[in-house]
Amino acid sequence: MSDVLLQARNLSITFGGLKAVQDVSLDVPQGSLTALVGPNGAGKTTLFGLLSGFLKPGAGSVHFAGQDITGRAPHESARLGLTRTFQIVQPFGAQTVRQNIAVGAHLRLADREEALAAADAVAARVNLQASLDKPAADLTVAGRKRLELARALATRPRLLLLDEVLAGLNPSEIDEMIPVVKKLVDDGVTVLMIEHVMRAVMSLAEHVWVLAQGRLIASGSPGEVTRDAQVVEAYLGHGAAARLAAQGARP
Repeated sequence: MSDVLLQARNLSITFGGLKAVQDVSLDVPQGSLTALVGPNGAGKTTLFGLLSGFLKPGAGSVHFAGQDITGRAPHESARLGLTRTFQIVQPFGAQTVRQNIAVGAHLRLADREEALAAADAVAARVNLQASLDKPAADLTVAGRKRLELARALATRPRLLLLDEVLAGLNPSEIDEMIPVVKKLVDDGVTVLMIEHVMRAVMSLAEHVWVLAQGRLIASGSPGEVTRDAQVVEAYLGHGAAARLAAQGARP
């Protein structure tokens, strides 16, 4: 079994009276592509905030590459190699695509020319070469998603937390993005992704965790979790699993 790169133990956080994440534990093996799924409001993005240092847990711990990074500032975790993207993409609209990507590269490279050169190389990995000189504000939704991925890749991550990188894309754009994500792992980046596009999860993820109402309710291969009665209930409502089973049993 691969070495564990990221380890979360009993993570919890409460906002007012809302238990947004409750007692969540998971291990992300180095070199893996794994997924976190669940209904809207399940606490997935909040969990990413806890793992990446944007939120401080009320309880529990996060270890990355053998170091305790619980509550550590995001830029410190990024220097260790843990980087995340955001579901709502907010590029620097007046700057070019190249300049936006260079912002990420500056985490490792102080020299401006080196950072811009690194931006060109990263753009090629996500098929943004033709847009390097465009203002980021002129990009399509798909282009902005690629730019968000490129900025994160420019930090040279060991682990990349992808928050709905496929959201808002049409089917052909999703088909174009899936191999880009897959190649990240081939290039040595470990990926944990939040995703609602289940066909992408089915084709990409080796292991899936399912979050509902702040708690992990299932984990396993994509096929296993989609057959889990608790998962069906979480997505489709109480009694759904029994109804589907009954329909499947009919001649």
